[in-house]
Amino acid sequence: MILGCHVSFSENGLYGSAKSAHEYLANAFMFYTGAPQNTIRKSLKEEDILNAHEFMKTHQISLEHVICHAPYIINLANKTNLDKWNFSITFLRQEILRCLKMGVKKMVLHPGSALALSRFEALDNIVEALNQVMDGLDFTLLLETMAGKGSECGCTLEEVKYILDSVLEKNKFQVCIDTCHLNDAGYDLNDFDSFLDLFDQLIGISKIGCVHLNDSKNVLASHKDRHENLGFGTISFETLLKICYHEKLKEVPKILETPFVGYSINDKKRIYPPYRFEIEMIRKRQFDPDLYIKIREYYKNA
Repeated sequence: MILGCHVSFSENGLYGSAKSAHEYLANAFMFYTGAPQNTIRKSLKEEDILNAHEFMKTHQISLEHVICHAPYIINLANKTNLDKWNFSITFLRQEILRCLKMGVKKMVLHPGSALALSRFEALDNIVEALNQVMDGLDFTLLLETMAGKGSECGCTLEEVKYILDSVLEKNKFQVCIDTCHLNDAGYDLNDFDSFLDLFDQLIGISKIGCVHLNDSKNVLASHKDRHENLGFGTISFETLLKICYHEKLKEVPKILETPFVGYSINDKKRIYPPYRFEIEMIRKRQFDPDLYIKIREYYKNA
């Protein structure tokens, strides 16, 4: 199984990300090249890139299973303010070029928010922007399925299909399905086979390039987008496990984006990553109700 998680990029760049993924027992990972809410970026160091590639080779982490996530501040859907829209195009392209320098060739992207525009205007803006962004690049963008909070685009498969059908270089685009987002958008994952059949009819299963594996704090069709640790939300561990092990998604990377777990230890508030323990649950195919206790015990002396 290609199974990983979201990791930090702040220390030693890609090398630090790869080491964190290995610590979490992952053979895939996703990262931001900098803080997702701003444009501050550190220069990439050739030494870190070379060390990362060597480390991944040693520990069986393929570059094909390393995915970047585009910053949140990018919004391709609304060009009422043309300067902001052009900034989003330029900044996204810069992020892609940073990825290519590291040998990473896939990025997950939130399609954008319509704000005051109509859905069709917003979708056409996204298509126009994507055509500019991807011109001349050997790269794959994965459009993420969204929960539908606010005026988010891409919260239905029909909207994702419209974008994919409309872009010029269709071979450069895939889809990232997020289980929390799908649940919150109104897709019942308890009947995942029916969802896959619908996806295949509208878009084609071969277009699924990544799965964001998250439980949800919210009920079906809540349109809220609040992730939960596996088995502690409304989707259920059994359903998420079925998605993980689904034969039609065997070659697709599954990436955990579940919340860090907070504890007060020695009167200090700390948060700890749950990933190695959730990955263990998945590989053992067994839910652990003591997940939070084990996380605290593992990290309390860290």
